[in-house]
Amino acid sequence: MRYLGLDLGRATIGLAVADDVLRTARPLRTLRRRGDEADLAALRQVVDEYEVGRLVVGLPLNMDGTQGPSARMARAFADRLGALALPVELFDERLSTFEAVSRLRERGFSSRAMRDKVDAEAAAVILQGWLDRGTP
Repeated sequence: MRYLGLDLGRATIGLAVADDVLRTARPLRTLRRRGDEADLAALRQVVDEYEVGRLVVGLPLNMDGTQGPSARMARAFADRLGALALPVELFDERLSTFEAVSRLRERGFSSRAMRDKVDAEAAAVILQGWLDRGTP
């Protein structure tokens, strides 16, 4: 089975993919948000192309574990992902963007070069965290 990790933002959705054999998440790409219907259609294409069987959506909790507007937005979007007829799981994504930026800097990317990669890298951080937790 393949898994698709999503780092949901207001303007973009970072995507990462992994499978249950290698269990290593890798950044895929970043989608520009164009409205729920268009976003779901773009995600459907990715799901079909990579034969995804489960979605993992980052849940941006506050540092104290409470939910703010971004977490509520992620929960609402995860509900809308039900239209893709796949299991959807939420995973605490605190500090995923910080980790993504650190990884990209370690690989020598400049701030400018990181701009288009950080969301997909954050999705990989989220998905890898979910995999490492020992989920299916």
